[in-house]
Amino acid sequence: MENFWEFKAWGTYNLIAVLLLSLLAANMLRKNFKLLRESLIPTSVLGGGILIVIAGIYKLVTGETMFDTEFFGGNGTANLELITYHTLALGFIASTFKTSDKKMNKKRMTEIFNTGVTTVATYLLQAVVGLGITMVAAMVMTDFFPAAGILLPFGYGQGTGQAMNYGMIYENDFGFAGGKSFGLTVAALGFLSASIGGVVHLNIRKKDLKARAKKAEEGAIQSEQIQADNEIPMQDSVDKLTIQVALVAGAYLLSYLLMFVLGGLLPGMKSVIFGFNFLLGVLAATLVKAVINLLKQTNIVRKEYTNNFLMTRVSNFFFDIMVVAGIAAIRLGVLKEYWGILMILGVVGLIITYWYNRIVAKTLFKEYQEEQFLTMYGMLTGTASTGIILLREIDGDFKTPAADNMVYQNFPAIVFGFPLMLLATLAPVNPLLTLGILAAFFLVMNIVLFRSKIFVKK
Repeated sequence: MENFWEFKAWGTYNLIAVLLLSLLAANMLRKNFKLLRESLIPTSVLGGGILIVIAGIYKLVTGETMFDTEFFGGNGTANLELITYHTLALGFIASTFKTSDKKMNKKRMTEIFNTGVTTVATYLLQAVVGLGITMVAAMVMTDFFPAAGILLPFGYGQGTGQAMNYGMIYENDFGFAGGKSFGLTVAALGFLSASIGGVVHLNIRKKDLKARAKKAEEGAIQSEQIQADNEIPMQDSVDKLTIQVALVAGAYLLSYLLMFVLGGLLPGMKSVIFGFNFLLGVLAATLVKAVINLLKQTNIVRKEYTNNFLMTRVSNFFFDIMVVAGIAAIRLGVLKEYWGILMILGVVGLIITYWYNRIVAKTLFKEYQEEQFLTMYGMLTGTASTGIILLREIDGDFKTPAADNMVYQNFPAIVFGFPLMLLATLAPVNPLLTLGILAAFFLVMNIVLFRSKIFVKK
């Protein structure tokens, strides 16, 4: 029988409360310290950093892991990893439920397609360089995991959740001690790279930019942005936000059932299948949207149940929690032998991502190359929100198509990027073969990307 005064009844709540309080503390620090505002470090990253510092001090004083104390239920570190895992998929599902009525012409479709190919090509470049670095390191360091470098595109290109997912697969299935923390640390270094590279670029390219962080005060939101025509009421017998959360939860439950079935059919691939929870979540959300649209066409459903404004709030909430929990879950102690490699991966990841996306933007997006570059560089070292933070510094009203490119590029990016996810499971088995395939794939993607320059019509 549970006693409500015992820590095990409060541990999970205490953990979530501390994550949210760290976000509040980080937001207050950003508001009050100019250096932090101008650094462009996301609040969620700063919040995770605060928790790492507090946990480190606690470890020095008591010798115990703070998140594994009774106050957090005795297994807080594992729960942080679970929160990171689930919020990744939940955030993507909420984003998938959003709708768009923007019309596309041929030029815009080409730009969106090229943005998706750029995303995948950057993943591949990060994978080739990262894997090459750790293969060399494994020749020098005894018992080092040679495939560790392939976590670079998952940490930089795809963010905290995927970095942890693949780090967990490497740790559980291939014996990479500290794999989860290695992946989470790469993701944290990615956020720093986004901030450092973004700030340096803004200062070089836009010297007259002053008080970069003073855009925190957003313009008033128009009523039509909150409530579109023919939507269910904001407040009825059930709150409209509750409906949005229910749709997201239902889609995630459907994705779990899909993973459960696939895991039963392919037991040897179970870790990989459940590592793709965000991808199957997107598929499930798409199926739910299709069913709702079918019901609308048959007049069984007469109102719009999804709301873009609320779904954006839901997805942003999950992504904020994902980042702060993922960074807080880093176990610095298991990485003491890897810091040199991590620093090399971080610096090289910054340089190659900056250099490659600069070339692509200057070559294929000449009409808005600065906006496209900042958006892609921010996204491919941090997350989509990091790309938006950088874009706002020179295009606060989103007058260029850069923001839309980043949103709509997901479909071609998923299609072309799926083989990379499969190759990531081959890397621990045969790193050299994987490196060769990745390099060849990178070459093909660049032929596709620069096709208009390579195959010039006479």
